Order: sequence, then structure tokens, then C-alpha cells
Amino acid sequence: MRKAVFAGSFDPITLGHENVVRRSVSLFDEIIVAVGVNFNKESRFSKEDRIVMLEAVFSDLPSVMVQSYSGLTADFCMEIGASWLLRGVRNSSDFEYECTIAQMTKKLAPTLETTILFTKEEFSSISSTIVRDVIANGGDVSEFVPAAALEFIK
Repeated sequence: MRKAVFAGSFDPITLGHENVVRRSVSLFDEIIVAVGVNFNKESRFSKEDRIVMLEAVFSDLPSVMVQSYSGLTADFCMEIGASWLLRGVRNSSDFEYECTIAQMTKKLAPTLETTILFTKEEFSSISSTIVRDVIANGGDVSEFVPAAALEFIK
């Protein structure tokens, strides 16, 4: 079974995140969208709200599940029997960062492979950080997040 983990904070999920998952469904038998808990980072949305948001966005994809975890992503992958780590890249800066992470992950979990998908060009400028800023300032984020997530964003 080809099981992949797509890990992130998803605070909130963006169209880029959704794009990566939807395009990768044909590559894997199961994809776990894993909401990472980072105790050093204050989130705008609770872990529970992010999980509900993600479940709503991917409710039409039976091979996509949503879970939360804390600790190292590599350890989580090993615990659930995932052999693949799925990562999304928007631009060259993301690519450099993801290469470093993939190399470190390989040292921590030699059997875990990293697959990188580039988002569609129209999503390359969208980041959760920018979306949070737009939300905080009362702006409209409907062009940046999946429609199924909008009802959870206030």
C-alpha cells in the first residue's frame, strides 16, 4: 500500500494545499493530511477547527484522511506506516527549504521517501501567513482558500 503523509499547520488551508492533495490522489492509495501541533507557534485556528476544515475540503476523496500529530513528522510517518512524505512547493524559496527538510528526514527515517509537487502557478503567491493577515484585517479570502473552508473562517 502506498501511504503518504501531507503534513503542515494548515492555518488555514489554502488553494495551494488543496491543489497538491487533489493532484496526488492518483499517486497514492492513502493520503493522511496531518495537522502538526507546534507548541512554539500560536495558531489563528484551533487544531480542532483546522481538522474540521480539512475534512470538509476533502470529504469527496475517500482515500484522504485527516489526523493531527505532535513531534517529528518522520516519527509520525513511521508510527502510522507511511512510506511517503508529500510536500508542496510554491516557488524557489520553498524548494530550497523542502530540499533541506527532505535530506534531514532521510537521515531520521531512511525508509521514508519525500515526493515534492509544485502547486499550479496561480496559487504560487498564496501562503497561510498572508491569508491569516488578510483575515485579521477583515479582508476577503475567498480567492485564496477552498470554498468548503470559508464557512469556518470568520
